[in-house]
Amino acid sequence: MSKRYKIAVIKGDGIGPEIIDEALKVVDAVAVNSDFELSYEEYLMGGNAYDITGDPLPEETIEGCRNADAILFGAIGGPKWDDLPRDKRPESGLLRLRSTLGLYANYRPVKVYNELVEASTLKSEVVKGVDLLVMRELTGGIYFGEPRANEEDRAYNTMLYTKAEVERIAHEAFKAAMKRKRRVCSVDKANVLEVSQFWRDTVIEVAKEYPDVVLEHMYIDNAAMQLVRDPKQFDVILTGNIFGDILSDEASMISGSIGLLPSASIGGEVGLYEPIHGSAPDIAGQGIANPIATISSASMMLRFAFGEEEAADKIDRAIEMVLRDGYRTKDISAYGAKEVCSTQEMGSIIAEIVSRA
Repeated sequence: MSKRYKIAVIKGDGIGPEIIDEALKVVDAVAVNSDFELSYEEYLMGGNAYDITGDPLPEETIEGCRNADAILFGAIGGPKWDDLPRDKRPESGLLRLRSTLGLYANYRPVKVYNELVEASTLKSEVVKGVDLLVMRELTGGIYFGEPRANEEDRAYNTMLYTKAEVERIAHEAFKAAMKRKRRVCSVDKANVLEVSQFWRDTVIEVAKEYPDVVLEHMYIDNAAMQLVRDPKQFDVILTGNIFGDILSDEASMISGSIGLLPSASIGGEVGLYEPIHGSAPDIAGQGIANPIATISSASMMLRFAFGEEEAADKIDRAIEMVLRDGYRTKDISAYGAKEVCSTQEMGSIIAEIVSRA
């Protein structure tokens, strides 16, 4: 009897619906020759949710996600909603969903495909062979710290971490490193911030449970510099919410296009899988968005949420094949393109390769 997995689908705003449709096309294709079945329920979040319900994260979406085995999410936001009160903006819906579901660990892998080495703004000898993971704490730190205020003549936010919050994300990083090159670089600002010294001390304690993993520490300013100077020195980068937000976007550009990189937010009731890029409203509806990051996020979903390693491997290999064969969407068309594809064409080609695997 085949296994059945229920996926909550949140397409979101901008290019979200386009890229999610292609990811679903691919996972449907891989399911045909696998011993599992997939079912989908679609929910609202972001700007379109606000337009329809007055809330960027309706209660129905929260409950639907809680009852699912995994969440596949596109992107949210856009200038249309920038003037709304902060708690009504699309981004507040995503922050609230992460917090409500307890999604504290954000996995952001960065891999440079050999065929796209020239797409990076860095020299090819610097980026070739890069394969690193940014492990970002997602539900603590300055984004969620209290007190916070925006007053007439001053504004302030509070960076706060508890020992338990640091311990659990550190364990995630060390466990991930055990499956990789067994190196963790913890990034903080311990020379200035008390909370960063607390972070560092706690990570050192956790590291004692992983004697086979080499731990080093780096200040955030140096880490930002080292990431573009010599990204191959990194295996797993462990860091807090705001530093991880910045470093993971910086790391994404090493690959040459933010449209290539996936992410997984896990640790709570149900995992959420999404591309790291935004909603790109300026190109929405044009059929030129790159769906690879979302398709790769769906692969992470199969691997992390369901343990379907073989199916995930098929998708990952198919992505490598389309790039090797010269298929490119517009964002990477200047680098070895034999055929420039639309969003839908790229999804269909990957799905066809997967279905034959």
